[in-house]
Amino acid sequence: MKKDKALKRFIAICVSPALILMSVFMVYPTINVFVMSLYKWGGLSRNKEFVGFNNFRILITDKNFIKSFQNTLLIVVLVTMITLSIALVFASILVREKVKGQNFFRIIFYIPNILSVVVISSIFSAIYDPSMGLLNGFLRLFKGQDFVNIQWLGNQKIVIYAITIAMIWQAVGYYMVMYMASMSSIPLHLYEAAEIEGAGRITQFFVITLPLVWETVRTTLTFYVISSINLSFLFVKVMTSGGPDGASNVILNYMYNQAYTNSSYGYGMSIGVTIFLFSFILSLTVNKLTKRDIYQY
Repeated sequence: MKKDKALKRFIAICVSPALILMSVFMVYPTINVFVMSLYKWGGLSRNKEFVGFNNFRILITDKNFIKSFQNTLLIVVLVTMITLSIALVFASILVREKVKGQNFFRIIFYIPNILSVVVISSIFSAIYDPSMGLLNGFLRLFKGQDFVNIQWLGNQKIVIYAITIAMIWQAVGYYMVMYMASMSSIPLHLYEAAEIEGAGRITQFFVITLPLVWETVRTTLTFYVISSINLSFLFVKVMTSGGPDGASNVILNYMYNQAYTNSSYGYGMSIGVTIFLFSFILSLTVNKLTKRDIYQY
């Protein structure tokens, strides 16, 4: 009995620092966000006015919020699907095909993930520069003097797609390496049997490779859907700050501006609650839709 009590006491002592830190820096701030979303408060004064769910009623009719929410949805869908699809294809090619310098390509593709988001955003901002940028310079080679500089980050119709490309470039290598590790464990005799049956490379990918790495794909899909919401804020903040005219604004950037720039802290926290609930529901939905039987090999 004494040994059991001593063991429990030891476990409690080891776990308590982590629990305290988690409570102070995660649980309490999360609860405080929910509480402050019910108040009208500038963030600095002592005067707080309880308004209940009025902040959420305003959200429903806030055109800027709706636009930023639509941009976030677009980024989540486009970036996640394109990034993971490219990562799967590249991983399959590097694992299945006899490519020289496989480790070299792993390193090259992984480098963007090592770089800071600020650095990547700055690189792409320079590439998109209308007068001195690499992209317009490349297009000018084909169209000559008649070419009119494209405002990649200044055009409301294409700015969100320009940011999307930067996000995809940043993440592809990381997920490619993860998929390569998962695909490397698939027995070769499965592919050999498929080749004997006359299955081509594409058929083998969809019948053998994808089902056997599906749990990895499912995990990365859920993870990246949520992380893309956070990453979109960083890319937008550095590259456009939500411009032009709010065309590239995302939900986290709009929340930040409302809470810390426009002195509408309570309203900003109501946006934070919306983001929390949206992320939670989205992750549950993705998990539900992607749930399949686990294949053994």
